Amino acid sequence: MQILTLPGLYNSGPGHWQTRWEAELPHVKRVEQQDWEHPVKDAWVATLSVAVNAATDEVVLVAHSLGCALTAWWLASGMPGVLDKSKVKAALLVAPPDVGRTDFPAASFSPMPLIRFPCPVAVVASSDDPWCDLSVAQDLARAWGAELHLIGAKGHINGESGLGSWKQGQDWLSTLVAKAAKTVQ
Repeated sequence: MQILTLPGLYNSGPGHWQTRWEAELPHVKRVEQQDWEHPVKDAWVATLSVAVNAATDEVVLVAHSLGCALTAWWLASGMPGVLDKSKVKAALLVAPPDVGRTDFPAASFSPMPLIRFPCPVAVVASSDDPWCDLSVAQDLARAWGAELHLIGAKGHINGESGLGSWKQGQDWLSTLVAKAAKTVQ
């Protein structure tokens, strides 16, 4: 399976677990947005569709922060432009943001779609995420039909969280990929 990483606002830097996964794990590729500083939902959705169409294998999405909102919007929009909608097999959503906050810097992603995902999905949330109260993350996971993993106080689960290559996250991804493979058979 092809793993597509979906970074959030400002992209994921060299110390971020997504960047490390791309360097260390096979079949992991970043979806590169044209503007990481001023995200526009429709442009990001279109870029994700292009990346899924370009993938030569089944796809698992691994999103962080605004990438989680992107995934929800992309699915809620019907995966616009995607030729084979059955290609997406699972999604790992890490640190979904509360896009409805008045201080959220990407207003076009509000409100967050509360749809049941058509594939296996897992949400990873931190108890002290500055961009999303734990209760909001729990509500999102419930609405999306996701398995919820709580990792304690790890901030926004980014490069500053000190996770390195984040073995626990890789294990959750492996479990999700295995679950996705079972649903294919």
